[in-house]
Order: sequence, then structure tokens, then C-alpha cells
Amino acid sequence: MSGTSEGPASTADQARATFTESEPDRSPTATPPALPAAPARRPDSRRVPHHAAFAAAPLALAVVDREGTVIDANEAFHSLFGTDGSPSRADGSRPGAEGSPTRTGGSPTRANESRTGADTSPTGAEEPPPGPAPLLAADLLDLASDQDTWAAYREVLRGTRPRLRCTRHLKHPDGNSLWAQVSVAPLSGGGERGAALVSVTDISARRDLQARLRHLQRHDPVTLLPNRALFFERVTAALESGARGGTGRIGLCYLDLDGFKAINDTLGHRLGDQLLTAVAERLTRCADRTGSARGGTPLVARLGGDEFALLVEDSTGTEQLADLARAVLAAVREPFDLAGERLAVSASIGVVERPVEGTTATALMQAADTTLYWAKADGRSRWTLFDPERNAHRVTRQALSSALRPAVERGEFVLEYQPLVGLGDGRLHGVEALVRWQHPQYGLLPPNRFISLAEEDGSIVALGRWVLRTACAQARAWQLAHPEDQVPYVSVNVAVRQLWDSDLVADVGEVLRETGLPPGLLQLELTESAVMGSSGRPLETLRELKERGVRIAIDDFGTGYSSLAYLSRLPVSALKLDGSFVRAFRQGESAAEPGEAAGARSPADEVIVEAMVQLAHRLGLTVTAECVETAGQAARLREIGCDTGQGWLYSRPVPPEHITALLNSPSPPRT
Repeated sequence: MSGTSEGPASTADQARATFTESEPDRSPTATPPALPAAPARRPDSRRVPHHAAFAAAPLALAVVDREGTVIDANEAFHSLFGTDGSPSRADGSRPGAEGSPTRTGGSPTRANESRTGADTSPTGAEEPPPGPAPLLAADLLDLASDQDTWAAYREVLRGTRPRLRCTRHLKHPDGNSLWAQVSVAPLSGGGERGAALVSVTDISARRDLQARLRHLQRHDPVTLLPNRALFFERVTAALESGARGGTGRIGLCYLDLDGFKAINDTLGHRLGDQLLTAVAERLTRCADRTGSARGGTPLVARLGGDEFALLVEDSTGTEQLADLARAVLAAVREPFDLAGERLAVSASIGVVERPVEGTTATALMQAADTTLYWAKADGRSRWTLFDPERNAHRVTRQALSSALRPAVERGEFVLEYQPLVGLGDGRLHGVEALVRWQHPQYGLLPPNRFISLAEEDGSIVALGRWVLRTACAQARAWQLAHPEDQVPYVSVNVAVRQLWDSDLVADVGEVLRETGLPPGLLQLELTESAVMGSSGRPLETLRELKERGVRIAIDDFGTGYSSLAYLSRLPVSALKLDGSFVRAFRQGESAAEPGEAAGARSPADEVIVEAMVQLAHRLGLTVTAECVETAGQAARLREIGCDTGQGWLYSRPVPPEHITALLNSPSPPRT
């Protein structure tokens, strides 16, 4: 019987096995003596002779001599290995009718000599014809095929090793194979001939069960595709093998089904599972077609939920991955007819292709996950290729998000102020407080780099309180420094989340009390999208603030979906026209200011702005034009009737000291 090994597994501290059959007489003509009598004791009908227990044991057992020849074996052993049930002795004899050995002469040593070439007796007489070839345990169990196992086996036979345990994959004479657990232990009572006891257990069924369990652990039960665990194993193996040869590149398509959740929730999980199975079949067909065309079939796996992945080992470049992504997208877009329903889904696919060198499985999956997110953010039902530059921006954004909340606590933010100048009188009417992040690594960051992050993680509430308190304290300082003059009001931006997640009325009231700033010198700016459609708590908050004398302004007005009728019912004090309207203003060549580019006039934008200004005035609101950059724009806005202007024509956002200097100057800014 031949086979393969899983190697020895010895335990040095285990007790030696014993076999108590007495040693046969070594005289050439002697018959083996009977088993030695046990010490006199009270008869016990339950006791069974050792040899009878050995013969009847369901476990395959055999006794081998110091050369490894099987000198006795039970029926289970012969049945397992397909031998004839009459193993040859070392001297060529066979067992007798009662199962005890009969000898035809010669000791095991002499028998061994005959196997090594000795063909005469000590007296020179010709030896009898040899019996059947001896059974060698090493041959039956294929122990010699593994060097370590063979060495350990020989040590057990010599009595220098307490035990050998190993697993063997054996070939049965009838053509079948089996897995066997083999144990070999020295016999303390076996004498010279009985060197060791061999036990063999057929563990094929156990191995099959373990294999099935491993398969279940590494495959998805719904689609039968490899699962996340097996997929990561294959990715890791592909990275290791790719580093040793091939193209040295690897590719991955990571996809998520668009519209699956709605189907699963409305039509049930059973139909959802059928849809997943159908998608898996289409992905597998795509992989097979790609593999036949390119010379390597991608691995298709279900990673969980409605997420699938296709791994391309030894990829040839982004073109190969792009072709695969397009094929997958087209396949998934085709309708699915399942259980009498026609179902339509699509997929968002993130595509990554890169060199194997320097890549890890985790990094590859992170890149694929990021790219999948981009595909969804870009509109779904598409594939997107990984972009290192875009990813660098994402990494920076993530770094800022992680550092944002601690930065508020550490006081890394500063305020700058941009003047709001009266278009009619050229005087300073107000200032807008604009927050900046003095980041220790990235320098001074404008609001568009971090405000959206603060809104996402909720730190906008704490940041908003700090901005409100700091701006009001500064405005109060200006008021105290110029008690007789008209000091500018301060305008503070408020995020939508502040209306919902904080008690804005209480926060404003507390700050005004602490700083002593009159409510009329505070203006709160909210975006048009935040104000329009406000109801419930946000609307009540705005009304209460307006009743307390705080100004409410709508920022970036004119770019959203405003209802002018609804505007009349909001507690609003001012409108700030979006800069896109003002930037569209142009003066003809004859009226162009020095240094101002001449261009075509935009009557439509001017008409829109003029109409909004007139409407606002009819509603009792003041109007501020943003992004005023030229004197010509300021002049036209003044003609239209706009109240105040804000932009680089007057000043960029500046530290509070610049506003203080401006207030202290004898001539306030004029257009």
C-alpha cells in the first residue's frame, strides 16, 4: 500500500504501550510456549485474554519486530489493508489454526539475514524454500516516503523514542484511497521479537467532513462563490506569487449592486437571494469569457451583502480591468426574470490595477473600497478607476476630519473679518466673521476645507459656539472703543446642524449676556437651502431670535429653490445675493475702469438682480451683494439700489486689528 504523509507527531512524556504475549522460544524446532500464567487470584469471568482482545479489537493493530516486520496482526488490520489474514512471520511461517504462531525454524535474525543475501544454514545445509514475502509495516503505511517520519519510526523500533504519531494518505490495493492515523509505540513486554505495537485508524470520513466544513467556511452558502475569507487568501497568494514572476501586477473590480436593498426589502429575502445567485452566475460567465480571451480567469467572490469582487492575477494593465468592468456593468444591467418578477438593478464598480511590489491585500481592498465609493458618489451605475491624486485629497480630508474635534479644544482656529460697505455712502456698515483653521501641518485653511467635515461629525456645534462667542466679544470691543460712533454689526455664519443639534437661542442669549453686545449688532447668516422649507424647531428658533432683535440673513440667495411667497413668511432681515450674479456684470469698453477687462454686458443678470433687490425692499429687507471686485460692478449695483457690497474691491478677509485700524482712521472706507 502506498501513500503520502503529514509527518510524525510524537509526545515524549506518554507512557509506552505494552503487549503481554510471551516471547516464543527461538530454538529451530520449538513450538511457541503457552501464554504465561497470570498470578493466582480470584477468578474473574469479565477478564479477557490479551491476545483474544487483540484479535477482536475493532482498531487495526499489528505487532512488528525490530526490523519492522509484521509478526502478528488482527482481523481489522488485514481487512483495512486487504491482506490475506495470514501474515508471514519473520521466518516465513504462518499463524496456526488457533492463531498462535508456528515456526518452521530460524530466528528473526536469521530470517533477516536470508533477506539480505544469506542462503545457507549455519551447517551449510540448504534452507527450505522461503515462505511468502514478509509484511513490512513501513511498506504498508508508506513510512519511508517521508524522511522525518522514517527516522522517527526507526527510533521507536530501537526503543529510543516513546511514540510516533502521523497521518498517512494510503492507496488501497483495490484502487481506493484512505486517510489513516498511525500510532507506533514500543512494547515493554514484547521481548526481542515484539518490538512495537502499530495501530491504524481509518480517518477518511473525518477528513471528508473536515474538508466539507472548510469548504463551507470559505464559500458563500447563497451563491456558492468564494467568500471574503477565501478571497483574501487568494489575494495574498496572488501578491506573493506575483512578486516571483508573471506580469508583476494585480487588478481588482469591487462592485456593489445599485437598487438591491429596495428589492430585498419590498419583495423579500428569498427573492433577494435568488437575485444574488443570478448575479453571481452572470459575473462568473463574464469572468470565464474574459479568462478565455486573456489567458487567465478572474476569481469571482461574494464579500457580503450585495458586494462582489473579481480578482485578476497577472493583470496586463488598466485596459484589461476596464474591459472587465464594462462587461460586468453590461451584464448586471440586463433585467432579471425571477419568480414571475422582472427585476432591474445596476452596479457601481471600483477598479484598481497596480504593481504587486509594495502592495498588501489590505491596501488593495482599501483602494478598491475608496474607488467604489467614488463610483457611487459620481452617480452610481458606473465604474471608476482608482486615482492617486484624488485619493491623496481623500486621505488629507480624512486626516483633517480626525483632527478637527481636538483642534476645537486646542484653540487652533482664528477669525478674520471682511467689511460690508454701504454702496450709497461708502461707509463701513458691518463685517462678516470668517473662521480659519491654523493647522500645524497644512497651514492656514479656509472654511471650505473643513466646515463640511465639521457638519458631518457634529463638531460644527462646538466650533459654532466658539465663533459666535469670539465674534461677539470682538464686536463689543469695537463698540466700547467707539461709544459715540456707529460701529459695524458682526455677521456670523450658522450651520443647519446648529439649528437642530443645539439650543441656538440659549447659546446666543448666553453669549450676548456675557459679552454685553446689543442684539442689533449681531447678524446670523444661514444658507438659502437651510432656511427655505424650514418648519418646526428651526423656524421657531429663527422667529425667537428675530424677536430678540438679532438680524437674520439668507446667504447665497438666488442659487437655490427659493419660493418668493414663502420668503415673505420667514423671519428674515437681509438677503445676500450670490456672487455668481455680480460676477456676470460687465461694463462696455467705453465705461471700463482702468485695469478692468472690457466685456459684453449681461442684461439678463442685471434684470434678475434688480428684480430681487426691489422685491426685497418691498418686503422690508436689506440687500448685500457678494463678490464685488470692480468699481464698475459697485456703480451698477448702486444704480440698481443694492444696499451694501462685500468683496475684494473693499477688502479681503483680514485680522481684527485691520478692522480696528480702519475704525480708528479719520476717513472710513468709501467706494
